[in-house]
Amino acid sequence: MVNGDEVNLAEETDEVKTLPDELESIRGELGELKQEKETLTGELSDRNAKILELEQAIASRDSGNITLKQTITELDEKLNSVSKSLGEAVSSYKALAVQVNPGIIDELISGDNIEQVNESVDRAKNLISKVRTELEAEAAKTKVPTGAPQRTLPDLSALSPREKIQYAIGGKR
Repeated sequence: MVNGDEVNLAEETDEVKTLPDELESIRGELGELKQEKETLTGELSDRNAKILELEQAIASRDSGNITLKQTITELDEKLNSVSKSLGEAVSSYKALAVQVNPGIIDELISGDNIEQVNESVDRAKNLISKVRTELEAEAAKTKVPTGAPQRTLPDLSALSPREKIQYAIGGKR
């Protein structure tokens, strides 16, 4: 068995000789892994910093959105108030337009804003002007004198000379 021990011893000696090379190779790999770990740790730190920056940007935008929503709500309330005031002003303007233009029927004045009310007043005035012109033209055609008709002498041209003399004397026959 000495021979077997010698073979084992030779194999073990060869293994022991290769161990420093393997150890050196493993140390090299360990160094590379440490370097890769440092690189990945740096990248991870950069990514974490970027994530934090993005989260802050999102939080800032969210607060900006909240401010914008509040502003929009306030502006909606003001718009509703102004719309209500405008409606009241237009109604008052319509009433004033009716008072200022007594010859115009109330129903002819309409509109939801001042421009529309003005346009309806102009249309009504034009309509009234046209009707007035037509009525005046028609009245001129059928003019009837006021009071009793004038007395005119009867037409004596158809009478005979004898009838004319009798008419002049006042006698009737």
